[in-house]
Amino acid sequence: MSPEQVPRARVIRGASARASTTTLRELAGLFLRLGLTAFGGPAAHIAMMEDEVVRRRSWLTHSEFLDLLGITNLIPGPNSTEMAIHIGQRRAGFRGLLVAGSAFIFPAAAITGTLGWAYVRYGAQPRARALLYGIKPVMIAVVLQALIGLAPKAAKSWSLAAIGILALLAAAFGVNELLCLASAGLMALVVRRPAVPAPLMLGSFASTGALGSVVAAKVAAAPFSASALFLVFAKIGSVLFGSGYVLLAFLRSDLVEHRHWLTEAQLLDAIAVGQVTPGPVFTTATFIGYLLGGPPSALLATLGIFLPAFFFVAISGVLLPKIRRSAALSAFLDGVNVASLAMMATVTLQLCRAALVDLETILLAVVSAALLVRFKLNSTWLIAGGALLGIATQGTSWQNAY
Repeated sequence: MSPEQVPRARVIRGASARASTTTLRELAGLFLRLGLTAFGGPAAHIAMMEDEVVRRRSWLTHSEFLDLLGITNLIPGPNSTEMAIHIGQRRAGFRGLLVAGSAFIFPAAAITGTLGWAYVRYGAQPRARALLYGIKPVMIAVVLQALIGLAPKAAKSWSLAAIGILALLAAAFGVNELLCLASAGLMALVVRRPAVPAPLMLGSFASTGALGSVVAAKVAAAPFSASALFLVFAKIGSVLFGSGYVLLAFLRSDLVEHRHWLTEAQLLDAIAVGQVTPGPVFTTATFIGYLLGGPPSALLATLGIFLPAFFFVAISGVLLPKIRRSAALSAFLDGVNVASLAMMATVTLQLCRAALVDLETILLAVVSAALLVRFKLNSTWLIAGGALLGIATQGTSWQNAY
């Protein structure tokens, strides 16, 4: 290297280091904000991520985002948190994986831990009905925008569109989510007639369930202790597929029926707090940990339930390019992608029944959708506006709640 090239090389290295730092700052800033404003459950969280990383920042294409969504639905754990971790990994490698996931989890865990402190101190569950009254209709509009943008990319052939419709009907009739995904993948595989035997692709599901059973057997008889608490939530984070209702079933079985650490009323309060706070519903673990052992147990419960997600994403993120290079596995992933959107649409219909409760909420959802589609307004501002509107129109309920 010539003397005049040395300063230039230093400049390039310095610029690269700054670019990496900026990327991590961007990831932290974005997912901290989403962690503070992402109400409405995983479907709404994922829709907000799609708006930010595909439409606004162009960090991913629609197809890349769908691939991450499909992989996320095939691994256990909290879907929206795993999407944040996936995006961080794609954007900035292992450091991005840690930064994005931690930033998304932290606000919800901090809020939920604070509510746990209030619950222990005052013996009552803080409520936020007025806040959610205005936020839920906005989240319906956010999810619909994401579905409209992603659907053409997922249903890119008539056969995939048909598979998506079948998955939508199956999900609407209550068929198990993992079964829907696997069946859609296999149907897409059959359409392309690959040479690779399809049953091999389902082996990972069986092994994951078996692993969960082994872990459960090891901790089932443990009395309350910090290590037992960590193992309980690590097991749940390692084997849980599905919605917050599935989480409720796991928690009830482990904490109420088997160990008697919680009462039914305490468990329902914990689930309610996880639902009304922003960010991942899995921060219910933080609330439960605080109830059982204060701040140290809250931290252990949070680490236990979220650490498996980082592990599964780190592995699946590395495998994704190899999956796309295989014709058979790529076809399977296409089927999973379209089924993922079908299940997201089913969840949206369920959310509509809970959110659109009167003329005001219907109008708010319609206006929000129009603003998103026509003016590309940032969903964060709409959520803030919905929250303020809910407080203003439901002021009496807000005051009575506290």
